[in-house]
Formats: sequence, C-alpha cells, structure tokens
Amino acid sequence: MANAAGPGNGECARLWPPAPRHNVAAMTPDLAQIDYHAAQALLEWQMELGADEAIGEVPVNRYEVAVQAPKPAPAMQAPVVEDAVDPVEAAREAAAGATGLETLATIQAGYEHCELKKGARNFVFADGNPQARVLILGEAPGRDEDIEGRPFVGRAGQLLDRMFAAIGLSRTAHHPEEALYITNVMPWRPPQNRDPDPAEIAMMLPFVTRHVEFVNPDVIVLMGNTSCFAALGRKGILRLRGTWAEAFGKPAMPMTHPAYLLRNTAAKREAWADLLEIKAKLGKPR
Repeated sequence: MANAAGPGNGECARLWPPAPRHNVAAMTPDLAQIDYHAAQALLEWQMELGADEAIGEVPVNRYEVAVQAPKPAPAMQAPVVEDAVDPVEAAREAAAGATGLETLATIQAGYEHCELKKGARNFVFADGNPQARVLILGEAPGRDEDIEGRPFVGRAGQLLDRMFAAIGLSRTAHHPEEALYITNVMPWRPPQNRDPDPAEIAMMLPFVTRHVEFVNPDVIVLMGNTSCFAALGRKGILRLRGTWAEAFGKPAMPMTHPAYLLRNTAAKREAWADLLEIKAKLGKPR
C-alpha cells in the first residue's frame, strides 16, 4: 500500500535509482578548437543533459564571510608651508619705497611684523624741525609719549628740552641753526617700558636709516643704550658717552638718557660736557 505522505510505488520506480551522472567535462571537446556554431550546439546539448550551472574544482562555502581587501591608505599630502617672512627684509623693502618723511611715517605705521604695535596706543614718529642740524635719536616711547604720540614729552623730555636750550637749541625753533629734530629707534612703546630686544631693533633699523637720510643732520645725538646699539652695534653708554663716533655716515655723540640723569643728578656734570662738545662740533652755521 502506498504511503500517503510520499509518492506511489510507480513514481518511486521512476525516480529511483537516480539517473547516472554524466562526466560532461570528459565529453566536452577543447573549446579553443571549435567555431562559434559548434560551440553553441555543444552548449545547448549540455543544457539538455542538465548541466545548468558551472561547478569549480573545489567546493564553495556560501556561508563564509568574504574577506575584504584592506583599503589603501590615503596618500599623505605634504603640509603646505608658507614662505616665512623675514621681518628685517620686509622692513628694508618697505623703507626703500618712502619718498620723504611723510610717506616714511605712513609706511612705518603700517608695518605689521613688530609685536610692539599690538600693545601700543599710538605710533610715535618724530617731533621738531626736520631742517635742524641736530637729530636726537632716543630709545622708545614711554607712557606719556604713547599717550600723546610724540617723543620725549614726559619728565625726561622736559629735562632734555632744558639741556639743549642751554646751548641755544629747541625743538620749536623755526631756524635750522637753532632747531632740534627728535625721533626714536622704536616708534611703539614696549610693555612695562622694557628695553627693546635685538630682533625688534633690527626690524626698525631700516626705517631709522631712511629717517636719517631724509633729515640729513650735521650731528646725531645717541640718547641711551638702545640708540647706541642700533647705530653703533655696541652698548655701555657710561663708557661710550663723551666720545665722538660715526653713525649713519654722520658724527654721533653718545649721551646718557635724561631719565638716567633724573635718577643720578651727579651725572649731569658729564652731560653738560657732552652738550658743550656738540655745540663746538656745530661750529659755524651751514
């Protein structure tokens, strides 16, 4: 009696034993040796035999997770390095573009490579008569100078005015023979009135040089250590003072700063001797 859950005996007879498998590969000639029509006929014949999928020589695990090839690392790009700006060379090129004191002041005020500019209130350029025979080169603005925007206006500046008035010179005089012209190495006040460092002095030196060229004085007075370092490459004002030197192609007299004289009144005697040397150097009028 046939099993109700399965096929009848007649059907089993048809399905069992299974048909023998044909070695299709053995019966397949070399495809490289036949033409297109023969290959098509051979393919149709294999399909009639039940060869409906390609089987490789090794088993394929369909449940195996495919191993992905590692992604290539992104190409390393060299960081873009901007050409570093040489502040001294930038100052030299900027100063060379000045055609006079007015344009020099504008160019120097726009110079962006000196950090002192960020903390200062005002740009302090110069004061006095640019036709004067005597140029006083100071160090840097102090608090009063930073507020007012002019050099030597505090207590030290008032003493300086009295000192040079004693030999007949004044920043307010109109006649060149009686006039003074005053500027500083640094046009911006250093924090806490500290001394400018060598790098700061170096980047301002091209502007100072150009400044002296435009004024073209007969005598330069170097007030203090910073001025001597900028103009002569040396410090030690107490050793340098009273002895003529050459700075920017001009006769230069190093002098102790008026601020030092306010603290050391005994040094005023030496400062008076230096003033007399300057007066003698000027000699006859131009």
